[in-house]
Amino acid sequence: MTMAFIWTGMVVISLLCALKTGRLELLGAAAMTGAEEAVRLCLSMAGAMCLWMGVMEVMKRSGLAEKLSQLLRPLLAALYPALGRDEQVMADISANVSANLLGLGNAATPFGVRAARRMAGASGGFASRDLIMLIVCNTASIQLIPVTVAAVRAAEGAGKPFDILPAVWLASAISLAVGIGTAKLLGFVWDRRGR
Repeated sequence: MTMAFIWTGMVVISLLCALKTGRLELLGAAAMTGAEEAVRLCLSMAGAMCLWMGVMEVMKRSGLAEKLSQLLRPLLAALYPALGRDEQVMADISANVSANLLGLGNAATPFGVRAARRMAGASGGFASRDLIMLIVCNTASIQLIPVTVAAVRAAEGAGKPFDILPAVWLASAISLAVGIGTAKLLGFVWDRRGR
């Protein structure tokens, strides 16, 4: 609902500014050009997303996704110590992390939502430490292959859409480390204040 107000406000302000400056025809042309570019970008991104969703499905059917999940289990067990026995939640978190590693945020979302629902149900609807950690790790995930960003860059004419890999790896690793550290620190502070 809030986004509806924001978009409506932006349109009204644009119209008022165009009327005041006498550039209503430029606003109309910009709106049409923007709509055309949005459709082109969506189609370009849809192709890239279909490709990588297909790769994810092949990984799943070949058992590679399960092997990646098993490889991640020790790390995830350390991050989510209270969930070690809940196989379904750990499987969803592993799938979420695997999809995020491949830069498939859209594919990661259903797994993250399913894990978050089970975690919230187990904690009475409140955000447990593990649920907070899931949100932090999902938001600041490491991306080995930033598919969405590369698709946008390719759609905008970048000659080498994946030449940003080192910067993406560094930025995502730093953001994940800071997020995990902050979550752990705030959890420690919260425990100390609660005593």
